[in-house]
Amino acid sequence: MTEAPAGPAVTGRRLALYALPALPLAALALPFYVIVPSFYAEALGLSLTAVGAALLAIRLIDALSDPLLGWVADRIAPRFGRRRALMALAAPVTALCAFMVFWPGAGAGIAHLFLWGLGLSLGYTALSLAYTAWGAEITADYRGRARVAAAREGVTLIGTLVAIALPFAIGLGTDATGFHGLAAMGVFVLVTLPLLCAACVFGVPEPENLSRGKLSLAAGLRHLRANGPFLRLIAAFLLNGIANAIPATLFLYFVADRIGAAQLQGPLLFLYFLSGVAGLPLALRCGSRFGKHKAWCGAMLAACVVFAGAGFLGPGDVVAFGLICGATGVLLAFDVALPPAIQADVVDVDTAASGEQRSGLYFALWALATKLALAIAVGVTFPLLDWAGYRPGTGAPTEQAGLALALLYAWLPIPAKLAAIALMWRFPLDEAAQHRLRTVIEATSAAKAGAR
Repeated sequence: MTEAPAGPAVTGRRLALYALPALPLAALALPFYVIVPSFYAEALGLSLTAVGAALLAIRLIDALSDPLLGWVADRIAPRFGRRRALMALAAPVTALCAFMVFWPGAGAGIAHLFLWGLGLSLGYTALSLAYTAWGAEITADYRGRARVAAAREGVTLIGTLVAIALPFAIGLGTDATGFHGLAAMGVFVLVTLPLLCAACVFGVPEPENLSRGKLSLAAGLRHLRANGPFLRLIAAFLLNGIANAIPATLFLYFVADRIGAAQLQGPLLFLYFLSGVAGLPLALRCGSRFGKHKAWCGAMLAACVVFAGAGFLGPGDVVAFGLICGATGVLLAFDVALPPAIQADVVDVDTAASGEQRSGLYFALWALATKLALAIAVGVTFPLLDWAGYRPGTGAPTEQAGLALALLYAWLPIPAKLAAIALMWRFPLDEAAQHRLRTVIEATSAAKAGAR
């Protein structure tokens, strides 16, 4: 059988250099969405309404910009490489904006948060799109793509651990003067993001753009709608994303008010992400043995079983919940490593049919689905909790409110995961089908080069 091209060999050194920028990218994402709102309200004295409105406006603009930035990321054609060029431009802008958001002066107001926060959000989106699209193109190998995604997401999980530990180790403080934990994250990102992006940009070669031409908007949309594997994958990804976002949204409340262990919120969260790092080799092995989509389905099914048990936990069940955090953390590795590698394969379907390699646009829609999943999770769970009478921070909840918290945390995600499994179980793009696609793409690319 003729070998499909794989682009430049993904050596261990290149894999490590490619994965490095994920560390500061993860370290800036969690503080921006979790710590910044309360810090600006408490340390700077801004109203929760104003802070919430500013962050909502930023997220809406960011969501609308995803497809546009994805389209731009595919259309630029510098000699340096379209993915590398966009990363090189976006990294210093993102780092500076993160520093300004994370270390505001004592007199900073809503305008400061909105302007620098918007710059951070757009810069982060542009950088992430270039970065993930590049990861999809580094190798054409079905299994190699899982290695690339696993390396990147493993470093992402380590960056998340840094984001959990560093701010709280230094202390957030109650005012904006002096050096505090959020400022430490700003300095960390300001220094490491440009340096590690530069190491990636100059140390990893970018494969040739295999586009044979550029599609009009209407033609591009037609090909997108005709890409059946992509539509199935992104629907399953959205469903599984909602299922994961529900317990993520309720995690702190569940630990504090259902388990009764508020002092263990940080350690249990740390255990969860650390288990995710530990689970990556297992995810890779299962993806290689059973196929990426079957391995992902198996992990989602196992997560349903584990989460079902969480619904029966109550006050004092710390050890049992710790075991659940460890188990679901291991299964998280499948969620972060395998779907992006499958996404790289469905981009091949579009490239073979349309003649344009549009990884940027596809990963922009991927990012949009991620943000939509989080919004749906919050939009569904918070009103239901409110209806059940749950009031966070007011002491032990009533029996009805505590039961509602447990059921929403543990059982509501299960139907969404089962629906995702149903979509992906007979997914048509396995290793053999992907190999045939790459052979077609390479043959067409070679014919184009010969015609020139």
